[in-house]
Amino acid sequence: MLLWVILLVLAPVSGQFARTHKSIIFLQPPWTTVFQGERVNLTCKGFHLYSTQKTKWYYRYRGKEISRETQKNTLEVQESGQYGCQAQGSPLSSPVYLDFSSASLILQAPLSVFEGDSVVLRCRAKAKVTLNTTIYKNDHVLAFLNKRTDFHIPHASLKDNGAYRCTGYKETCCPVSSNTVKIQVQESFTRPVLRVSSFQPISGSPVTLTCETRLSLERSDVPLQFCFFRNDQMLGSGWSLSPKFQITAMWSKDSGSYWCKAATMDYSITSNSLRSWIQVQIPASRPVLTLSPEKALNFEGTKVTLHCETQEDSLRTLYRFYHDGVPLRHKLVRCEKGASISFSLTTEHSGNYYCTADNGHGAKPSEAVSLSVTVPVSRPVLTLSSAEDLISEGAKVTLHCEAQRGSRPIVYQFHHEDVALGNRSAHSAGGVSINFSLTAEHSGNYHCTADNGFGPQRSEAVSLSVTVPVSRPVLTLSSAEALTFEGATVTLDCEVHRGSPRILYQFYHEDVPLGSKSTPSVGKVSFSFSLTAEHSGNYYCTADNGFGPQRSEAVSLFVTVPVSRPILTLRVPRARAVVGDLLELRCEALRGSPPIMYWFYHEDVTLGSSSVPSGGEAFFNLSLTAEHSGNYSCEANNGLVAQHSDTISLSVIVPVSRPILTFRAPRAQAVVGDLLELHCEALRGSSPILYGFYHEDVTLGKISAPSGGGASFNLSLTTEHSGIYSCEADNGLEAQRSEMVTLKVAVPVSRPVLTLRAPRAQVAVGDLLELHCEALRGSPLILYRFYHEDVTLGNSSALSGGAFFNLSLTAEHSGNYCCEADNGLGAQRSETVTLYITGLTANRSGPVATGVTGGLLSLAGLAAGALLVYGWLSRKAGREPASDPCRSPSDSDSQEPTYHNVPAWEELQPVYSNEEKMWFTQKYGSSERKRNVQWPLTPGISGTRVPLSSTLK
Repeated sequence: MLLWVILLVLAPVSGQFARTHKSIIFLQPPWTTVFQGERVNLTCKGFHLYSTQKTKWYYRYRGKEISRETQKNTLEVQESGQYGCQAQGSPLSSPVYLDFSSASLILQAPLSVFEGDSVVLRCRAKAKVTLNTTIYKNDHVLAFLNKRTDFHIPHASLKDNGAYRCTGYKETCCPVSSNTVKIQVQESFTRPVLRVSSFQPISGSPVTLTCETRLSLERSDVPLQFCFFRNDQMLGSGWSLSPKFQITAMWSKDSGSYWCKAATMDYSITSNSLRSWIQVQIPASRPVLTLSPEKALNFEGTKVTLHCETQEDSLRTLYRFYHDGVPLRHKLVRCEKGASISFSLTTEHSGNYYCTADNGHGAKPSEAVSLSVTVPVSRPVLTLSSAEDLISEGAKVTLHCEAQRGSRPIVYQFHHEDVALGNRSAHSAGGVSINFSLTAEHSGNYHCTADNGFGPQRSEAVSLSVTVPVSRPVLTLSSAEALTFEGATVTLDCEVHRGSPRILYQFYHEDVPLGSKSTPSVGKVSFSFSLTAEHSGNYYCTADNGFGPQRSEAVSLFVTVPVSRPILTLRVPRARAVVGDLLELRCEALRGSPPIMYWFYHEDVTLGSSSVPSGGEAFFNLSLTAEHSGNYSCEANNGLVAQHSDTISLSVIVPVSRPILTFRAPRAQAVVGDLLELHCEALRGSSPILYGFYHEDVTLGKISAPSGGGASFNLSLTTEHSGIYSCEADNGLEAQRSEMVTLKVAVPVSRPVLTLRAPRAQVAVGDLLELHCEALRGSPLILYRFYHEDVTLGNSSALSGGAFFNLSLTAEHSGNYCCEADNGLGAQRSETVTLYITGLTANRSGPVATGVTGGLLSLAGLAAGALLVYGWLSRKAGREPASDPCRSPSDSDSQEPTYHNVPAWEELQPVYSNEEKMWFTQKYGSSERKRNVQWPLTPGISGTRVPLSSTLK
């Protein structure tokens, strides 16, 4: 039972298999009960396509549990029991029980029966049994077959479910009854379910109907057809292979009961879904808002009614009323087309009204209706405003006229000394305004009127007095000399042509006050001074009579001065210039008339130039490379004389590149005792470079290289030197670490030690001798060879702990023994151990051959186990092993026994040695010879061994 459970647990359950159907077993002949000695062919069908057809088979009967694998999907069996299979790419099948009966009369029935199947029940008898057959169903006579053997159910249905048996007569004896067969008719497909995209669709929207069912795995290839109904009326063109039906638009008349039907192509099997009700929802139409009374004058106090109405009756409709977007009231009505509200008018009721209707499928708004409440205008108010504190000429003035009460539209008119300035019409509250810029003529009295058709109303008068500010002054410059050199006398004249006195004049050089003068009338004033180099620049004057200063246009004055010797400065973002940094060259002549032309040089080669039109310094930028080291200078020239700066030297530093670490050893495989050279080199970087060497991030040492070529570090290798190495290069800018390099140091094997173990102090013929060979030092994998008088007994590979070899002793086994260990770096042989055997017998051939064969095959089992471990380690390291440790006997090495065409599989017998080691012995029998093979019992399996049945072929 345990093996069967393990096989079920180990069946594939990955994401791919979990989504597929399980495997299915088919029988040929199709009966689950046959006579002993007959054979049944099993076929395993999967639901994944693979290039190979490997199939796993499982068998269980009376506690025996066996599994095997075949290259094809068929298996011939002849023993009773429960069978299962697993096709490649599919989960495990359901179990199938076969009965190879020894009875004299049997009733045969197929494995599975589905609706609509033509079923045959066959009553079969052995010799000496007369078939005067009667078929029973549930212990009631169903039919008399007389001499016939078959009973037919032409079209199976659920009413055919039951327990069947047949009867006959033995010659000159008594009646005989067959086995009982239970027939359970299965559905070829499940009852369909109608899926609807929406059970309450909006009128005019589409709906999709889907008829869902599921075929049985054994009938997965049976095609189905579908039909859809509304209120027992077929939809569309009738039957279709598609399980979907699309209704492009649903209307109120389409509400009703919907269902679907699924059937086989010959209509032999049909099934109806449950009915589902679909109710089409009708949204409300757009309502209409009416106002009454319609044509009367809407004065304050008049009662007005708003009525909102839709075109259709709805079970429940919610009406809402709005005034300029603000909710007023709402009403919920049942089975009515409209609702109304009433109110008495005030001035606030003017505006736009609308309503909405909502029957549960979205609110629909009506068109807006305007309502205007008639009110005569009140006396308007005229106000005058200006952004300036003083009402002066040029200032902007706003006149605003507003009547606080009155129906719109209102016509406003503005007047200056009874002269109309213009009119404006207002359709909303807030009045109207006019703007204009003041002149001297705008002084006087202003008023406004308001009229909405019920008589004009006049505001009170407002007086305005305009003050004239000064005009914009004009600045002129005069000098006795033609050229303005240092020391010449210059006169500045400032004059205005309009403005109220008193006027204050002020003179400026580059916004710095030079002096001021005041005059009682319109005219001009002057200001004189002697030129220096600092007097170059822009000059202007201002005039102010208390209403804000007026500024003249600027006048430029240039005092000619030769350039001084320029100063060159170099700027980088850090203390030292590094490749990739941005270098800024700045050149400045502290004295000289603009414009000044600056030139920049590197080793007397021109880099570029820059003109400074207003004096000051010039800039030039460079993205540094190693070639930019050298001498730099600049030159300044303003057309009078050229001046050259001092020279400045610059050295550009190159950061180190990522270094490369290489190993140099005397052979391809690093071995303990070799001299290993670690070489680290950065291909780019300014010297000197400090190289550091690391093993597992532990510093080995540091070496400075004053020039190129890298640095080296030597190691005399030990086993501790295996691991990961790296190096680092640093020239003071930024350290760079190399990639990691792994080194594995191999250790040659030491001289092995051979020990002999026996169950007693003095060994005798028939004892089991264990030879153990172990090298205490050496890199795995180690190959051990065992010798008797320099004749090879066998070999075995081991990762650690040495290797074993067992011998069932005979007289010939006396003598010298030794062993050899080899891991590819040189073989080492143990010292010789001498063995003496007592208790020799005259006849040795039988037990000796048996013992030697057992010992050799024990060694072969150990070697196979070591190869298994080695193959697992190889796969774990990411490479394929040299051979497959799990190969079948047909793949074995030539030195191992090969077993083909074995007639029968016999019992697996446990064998126990004196060291408590457990082995399996497999016996193979044939007409010519028998062979015994031993191999270790897999850990974790219980002590009970179950043989593979000879029925698996």
